[in-house]
Parts: sequence; structure tokens; C-alpha cells
Amino acid sequence: MGMKRGTTLAAAVIAVALAATACGPADDKAADTAKPAGAASSQAPAADGAAAAKPGGQLAIGDNAGLGSVLSDGAGLTLYRFDKDTAKPSKSNCDGDCAKTWPVVAAGDVTAAAGMDPALLGEVVRSDGTKQLTVAGWPAYRFNKDAKAGDVNGQGVGGVWFAFAPDGKKAAKAAPGAAAPAEAGAGLSVAKDPKLGDHIVDGKGMTVYRFKPDTAWPMVSKCTGDCLTKWPVVPPVDKANAKGITERNYLVLDRPDGKKQQTVDCWPVYTFTGDKKPGDINGQGVGGTWYAVAPDGKLITVQ
Repeated sequence: MGMKRGTTLAAAVIAVALAATACGPADDKAADTAKPAGAASSQAPAADGAAAAKPGGQLAIGDNAGLGSVLSDGAGLTLYRFDKDTAKPSKSNCDGDCAKTWPVVAAGDVTAAAGMDPALLGEVVRSDGTKQLTVAGWPAYRFNKDAKAGDVNGQGVGGVWFAFAPDGKKAAKAAPGAAAPAEAGAGLSVAKDPKLGDHIVDGKGMTVYRFKPDTAWPMVSKCTGDCLTKWPVVPPVDKANAKGITERNYLVLDRPDGKKQQTVDCWPVYTFTGDKKPGDINGQGVGGTWYAVAPDGKLITVQ
């Protein structure tokens, strides 16, 4: 099956506005406070840990007790996606040692799994010139600690690696009678810090932040490109998994880069890669623009 070559590099549009009925003017001012694939093409010599890249072969869909439907390669090894990559345009940000831990899936011999839309398969040219399989635009990887078919040891690693669902989204099992969210988050809750007081943390206890240049009306994220490498977006979190957070304008932002981002009172929220363990607040006040978030979505500007 033939693959288109290359990917379209479009300029990221950073303004995303919701209807006026969703997010109105806020008192808290920010200033204050890939293409379809058929058969794979030949693989050039690889570098940066991707030399042993192998194609996916006949993809398959397996059922995992915790994750639901999971996409795997022809050998039954789970395929993963990386939150620091982008799907629109397709781009891999895993090179060097990263690609040794997370071997890329070469855009070689690959066939869509039964019941999967073949148009979801594509390819992206990596920085070393090799071609990598994409699923719904997201570059595909294996995990070197998965030893046998069905292993999902890479799920949730670092809060940025997730098994593929057959539609290219993150694998997540739906509750009985409910559909799984497009990008399932781990939850949000409120923690107390001697310095910050009550502030929002994610499901792993990591501090949640806001970016002052963002706006709530219209609902816009100004953190794009390299910014997202340091400040990953908080993926959508169902209200049932948001404990102590205001429900007013608790909405999801559809970003121009294809990611979905949770907002609190219409303000986009993020975590910080400089926080290494629960309770860290290393992002507080960075650049005079990044601050922890109160349960009502307002900035916490104490230093």
C-alpha cells in the first residue's frame, strides 16, 4: 500500500475561541495575577538509537483488563504514543537515548488491524531522515521493557507515554454504559502547601500551573512548540475525577496542535517537567508568567 511522503508543516494557529455561552469575561486577568498510508516505503539506515527500528507488520487489537482495546504490532507488542510529540503536524521528539528506551516503529511493512480504519496509518520523516509509522498522526513506538506480547509496562511512564487505542487516541477503558473520553486524564484534586495554600494537583500529585499570557475569553493557550516540552498540557479530566475543583466553566480546549487540554474556569492548565515528585512547586513564578492554580482557577502569585 502506498504512503504519501513527508508531512505538512503548518504554522500553528494559537487562538481557539469558544462560543460566548461557554466562557465569558473573567475577573481574574492573566496580566494580574501523515497522511493515509498503504504499504510502507523502504527504510533508510537509521541513527540515534533507531538503527534497529522494525516495521509493525500485521497490526492487531488486543483487550487489556485495565485499558480496554490496545493496538499492538505483528508480534503482539504494545504500541505507544508520546505526549511530547505532535500529530498536526506529525513530529517525533524522541531521539537519542529516548529512542533506545522507546524503539520507533519503522514505516515499513504494515497492515491495519481488523476493524481499524486503514486511513489512520501514515508516516513521518524523523530528524535522522528515517521514516516512522504514525497512527492518527501520532508517531508510534514500542517499549524496551515489554518482554512479551500483551505487556503494557510503558503505560503512563513519566505521565507522557500511553498505549495506543485502535483509533490513535490513548487507550482508556470506559466505565460500564459510558464512552471513554478522547484523552483520559488521571484526575485533579486539591493539595495544601505551606507556601501556596490550597492548590490544584494532578492524579499523581504534581502541581498544576497556569500561563499568564493565556486568556479565558476567548479561551486561548499561548504555550506552543518548545513551550509544551517544559509545560505539558493537562489532558481532559472527567468532573467525577476532579475533587474540590470549581465546576464553573470546567471545559476542554481543542488546541490547534490536535491536543485536548483541560481548563479550570476556562483557563488552560499545565504541569511542569521541572517538578520531579509530588509536592514540588519548582514552576512557581518561573519567568514571572507561570503560577500554581487555586481550586477556583485563579492564579496563586505568592513567591
